[in-house]
Amino acid sequence: MEGFNHTVVSEFIFQGLCTSRKLEIFLLLPFSILYLMTLVGNLFVVILIIIDHHLHSPMYFLLANLSFVDFCLSSVSTPKLTIDLLKEIKTISFVGCMSQILCVHLLAGGEMVLLVTMAYDRCVAICRPLHYNSIMGRQKCIWLVVISWIIGFVHAISQMILILDLPFCGPRVIDSFFCDIPLVMKLACMNTDTLEIIINAESGILGTVCFILLLISYTYILVTVQLRSKDGSSKALSTCTSHIVVVVLFFGPIIFIYLWPVNITWVDKFLAVFYSVITPLLNPAIYTLRNKRY
Repeated sequence: MEGFNHTVVSEFIFQGLCTSRKLEIFLLLPFSILYLMTLVGNLFVVILIIIDHHLHSPMYFLLANLSFVDFCLSSVSTPKLTIDLLKEIKTISFVGCMSQILCVHLLAGGEMVLLVTMAYDRCVAICRPLHYNSIMGRQKCIWLVVISWIIGFVHAISQMILILDLPFCGPRVIDSFFCDIPLVMKLACMNTDTLEIIINAESGILGTVCFILLLISYTYILVTVQLRSKDGSSKALSTCTSHIVVVVLFFGPIIFIYLWPVNITWVDKFLAVFYSVITPLLNPAIYTLRNKRY
């Protein structure tokens, strides 16, 4: 039994998106194009905001950080997914698998807090416009971003501590295209029911708190603007549409993957693709196109 205290499996095998080799080859070009568009789109937003002095405002500073996080989040799994489409046997080392888990939870946790920060920024801008510059100063914005990274790091480390010493001594096939905690825990040579509850509770608390704060922020915006003008509700909805869409795109898959698992393989894979490939591409586009009007 002492052997269970040590990791025996040195690598894991991905089953990939599907079992059809022809379909995988067909998907190679679309995923390559999507990843390239994600890289170019997010880097373009970051560089444009850096070099254009007219965009040196809190809103665009936070947007640049969101684009950077999405750039990193997409790069965690999409390049390997694309390369693995060419392979019949898709493997990843134990260290590589743990690194994927660490990076995904670091970036996802940080993005949750960053979205709350962006909602707070819009709340101040719309509800207290005369005090906006004094409340959202440069130093405060930097600290808010730093705090989002710290919370993401603490979240990721807390998850890693719980699964890093799990004994993996038998099955090593992961029915997906990247490593994630629920999938990896199924391969452990021990009962992980209690551990799964603890991990889901930790993730659930972070996600729920962020989601509630977002709901409070946008509700407060809508109520405030509604009271100030006759057509306030439509204006508030128009102003916050981009933020609300991004929040739904980001939290929707997370709720189904971690907080409300459906246990249907193709649904999990679809949500994982949407979460790791599509969302990082759509976020900057939605924010940038909508923010042109304000």
